[in-house]
Amino acid sequence: MSRVGKRRKAVTAVSQERMYQLVHRPVVTEKSTLASEHNQVAFVVPLDASKPEIKAAIEGIFKVKVKAVNTLRSKGKVTRFRGRPGRRPDSKKAYVTLEEGHSIDVTTGI
Repeated sequence: MSRVGKRRKAVTAVSQERMYQLVHRPVVTEKSTLASEHNQVAFVVPLDASKPEIKAAIEGIFKVKVKAVNTLRSKGKVTRFRGRPGRRPDSKKAYVTLEEGHSIDVTTGI
C-alpha cells in the first residue's frame, strides 16, 4: 500500500479589490487570437501574482471555470532615447485555459 496520499488543492481566498489588481488588461495579439481557438485567454498581470491568485481572480470576475493557468515573465528591453540608455519595464502574462463551455469576450468591458 502506498503512503503517498492524494494532493489537495488549496483554495486561495482573494479579496474583490485584489481581483481587479491582478487582471490589468487582456492581451489582444495575433498569437492570443490563435490561442482562443483552444479555449485560452491571455492577460497582463503584476509580477508578484501567483497562479492560484490569478485563477481565483478570473473565476471571480468573469464567473467562468478555469482549467489551468500558465504564466510567463518577459524581461524589459534595453533601449536608447536620444543617445541615452533606458529600460522598458519587466512584464508578466498569464494564459488562462477555460473549461469546455466557458468563454470570455475580451472585446467588452468588465
